Order: sequence, then structure tokens, then C-alpha cells
Amino acid sequence: MKRVTIQDIADELGVSRNTVSKAINNSNGIAESTRERILHKAFEMGYKQFSYFNSPTNAESSDHNSEVPQYNGEVALLTSVFLTQSHFASTMLDKFQLEISRLGYTMNTHRVTEENLRTKTLPFTFRPEQARAIVCIEMFDYDYDRMICDLNVPVLFVDGPPKSSGLSLPADQLYMDNTTEITRFVNEMIAAGQRRIGFVGDYNHCQSFYERYAAFRLAMLMNGVPAEEKYIFCTNHAEEIIETISELEELPDVFICANDFVAGDLIRNLFAIGKFVPQDVRVLGFDDSAESRIIRPSLSTVHIHTQVMAVVALRLLESRVQEPSLDYRVVHTETELIYRDSTRIAE
Repeated sequence: MKRVTIQDIADELGVSRNTVSKAINNSNGIAESTRERILHKAFEMGYKQFSYFNSPTNAESSDHNSEVPQYNGEVALLTSVFLTQSHFASTMLDKFQLEISRLGYTMNTHRVTEENLRTKTLPFTFRPEQARAIVCIEMFDYDYDRMICDLNVPVLFVDGPPKSSGLSLPADQLYMDNTTEITRFVNEMIAAGQRRIGFVGDYNHCQSFYERYAAFRLAMLMNGVPAEEKYIFCTNHAEEIIETISELEELPDVFICANDFVAGDLIRNLFAIGKFVPQDVRVLGFDDSAESRIIRPSLSTVHIHTQVMAVVALRLLESRVQEPSLDYRVVHTETELIYRDSTRIAE
């Protein structure tokens, strides 16, 4: 059976691919009537990322079910940052919170401050004895995370500290697939004659950044093409490297960036020194953030299926609560390479 894609749904309805993506990922910017029409068509066509929880039939039955779910306790969200609408986890959490509420859980957010991290203390709003489970997002301090794991409460990490040291956390871990589409991109760039490929981003920041960097290095190695160190910058702040870039005798053909925000920052700083994308260098981001579509040039990126991550997070957490002795699981959800103007190769 042919795999149904977002483009297939768009073609069937006569709308843009971007509109379908927004509807499926519960993003803002489209009319509710359009969203509903797209969701029904996706379910009808058997789109594989369209989970059971998105089923229009299921949603309608939930609306008419007057039975109030039994209260099962609090799911505590621990995070070290404010999760803006631009963060990939924002749309994931919207869906996650909706689904856990149907199971009788509440979700409360607890901000982990720099002082908490330094002193290894819990947020004053958080009471472990009241939490049925913990979800950690943007929590990349390994020692602090180990402390969370020792609270005797089921824990799920959405991304986590880098495993470059060979250490992993004793908890369930959920990631997007950071490897497949980066590998594909490197292969396709090299096949098109773009052999000088660099990387921008602090790959020691988190496991996802580390996996993206490792995928880039391995793909270069497997293609027999050297990854030149002068084109690799371990920082998330483009202004820190722009002077070095301006002094290079020649730019690489392509920069792969750790995420869309690093990529957008790089494009702006390159423009400030008179270098243009894609004419002088091509740029790839990761996340498919809203900004990636409005930046000029539009940013090639890797799309994260945030609603799928929400469903997987729910299942991981629910099964862990029910069976605490399960082996720890590390799960990656599928991603999708999206080409836009920032990697256009002139013919």
C-alpha cells in the first residue's frame, strides 16, 4: 500500500502542504473549519502520523461523553526555560495535556531556576509526593537529572543531556529522529556536488544536538568526504563566529545548523557581513519552526511531528505508571526533511 503523505492530503483537498501540516500539528494560523476538513481527510486516507487520538470519531465521542474521568493525580512538568510558542515542545504539550486530562491527570509546570541547578534543589512549587509522574523538557544538566530520577517517581525526559560521556539516565527518554534526515541531506548535497559541508551549533548542549552533529560527521565519513574543522563551530550564537567566518578564504557549500534558531541567527549575521544565502552558502535548520517559513530566504529544515511525540509521550508515561519495573526505553519518532529556498542550488 502506498504511504500517504502530507502532500497527498494537500493535493486531494486543493490546499497547500503547509496548511495541512499546520492542521495536523495543531498550529495556529488556519480557520477551524479548514482544520476540521483536513483532519477528516487525513483520517479517511489513513495518514500514518494521524494517531488514534486525532480520530474525528474519537474526538466527537469524547465531546458527547458526560462521564467525568476519575482523578488520577498530577503530572509535573519540570523545565529550565520558558517554553514559547516557537519551541517544538509547545505544540506537543498542548496535545499531551489534552490527552492526560482525559485520563484524569492534571499537569502543572514547575520552573527549574539556575539557582536550583547550582544548589541541586527542587523548585519550591514542586512536591514529589504529590506527583504521579514527571516530564522533563529542556533539562540538560546530567547531575540534576540524576537527582530527579532518584525521587522514586516515574520520569520521562523529552530530549536530555548529551551522551557523549557514555552516560545515560535511568528513565524513559523520548527524542525526535535526529539522524535519518541529516544523513539523507548530507548524501543528497554531496551527490549534487556540494562537498564542503560545515556544522553550527553547540553539540554538547543536549542529546538531540549531539545526535545531529554525529549524523553529519558519520555521513561525511561514509561518503569518503573529509569534514573540515574550520567549518565546524560548537556554539549556538552566530555572532560569536561571524568574525571567524568573514576571515575564511572561502565559505563552505553548506552549513548544517543544530536547529532553526541557530540557522536564522546565522543567516542574519551572514547578511550583516555581505554574505547571502543561498548564493554564497546554503543553510539547513532543524525543527520546522514557524519562523523557518517566514524568514527570507525560507529555511530548509527537518520537520518534527509534535503530535506524534505527544501520543508517544502519553503511552510511555502511562505504561511506566502502570508497570514501574519495565526496562527503560529510548524512543525516536519519525522526522521529515523539507527543502526550501535556503538550500537552493542554482542550475
